[in-house]
Amino acid sequence: MAPPVPGATAWRLEIHDELGSTSDCCIAQAGVGAEAGLAIMARRQTSGRGSRGRDWQDPGGNLAFSVLLRPIKAEGAVGLWPFVAGLAFHGAILPWIRDPAQLRLKWPNDLLLGGRKTAGILIESGSDAIGRWLVIGFGANLRAAPSIAGRTLACVADYGTAPDPAVVARAICVELDRWQAVWRSDGFGSLRAAWLERAHPLGTRLVVRGESGQVEGSFVGLDEQGMLLLDCADGLKRISTGEILLLDRDATGGSGRAGT
Repeated sequence: MAPPVPGATAWRLEIHDELGSTSDCCIAQAGVGAEAGLAIMARRQTSGRGSRGRDWQDPGGNLAFSVLLRPIKAEGAVGLWPFVAGLAFHGAILPWIRDPAQLRLKWPNDLLLGGRKTAGILIESGSDAIGRWLVIGFGANLRAAPSIAGRTLACVADYGTAPDPAVVARAICVELDRWQAVWRSDGFGSLRAAWLERAHPLGTRLVVRGESGQVEGSFVGLDEQGMLLLDCADGLKRISTGEILLLDRDATGGSGRAGT
């Protein structure tokens, strides 16, 4: 086990050469009463998973990292944690990017480089005799992007310097403490403002795919609950879930088309 990460949370970072899933390991530990602050990283992950049931492929040298949190009830709904996690992830990756404007957040849980997905977050929750827990999984293409049919992905190495995954894992822990403190002291409004500063620009054309079909419109912000605000041909829509595709403009405000 690596030394603890300093900060408000008693982080306990474990680094493994290979695991099936870092999130599965955290969930298993939560099930036997592990306390908040458990952080598990694998230098190679063989059974990683992403959002909407997708596999998260790991060619090696990338980040596979999960943390266990037991949030206090007053901290807010699970639905606001993607913003804490996204801001923490952005802050941990940003120092390694040559042009900071290339790194953008995409609602609700992705990071883009040059308009292409480079990292994602998966949040899972449960409860036990101790109380409710969250496991937040962070996956990032640091050294290489996997080849996936129909998708064009990016990696940090193409836009800067690929750091050691353990350095990024430790930075995420520090940033999670930072943004949790902002949330508790200033409320979600401060998180929303910070998130919007780091997100794809207002006016970006988006398509949202959901179980009932898809809608297209212009991104106009987030509401007070973190829902996506989309200006569509038939009026303003609030989106609570869905797969997001960026159209017409990439995440840095240039021309062209970006995928998920």
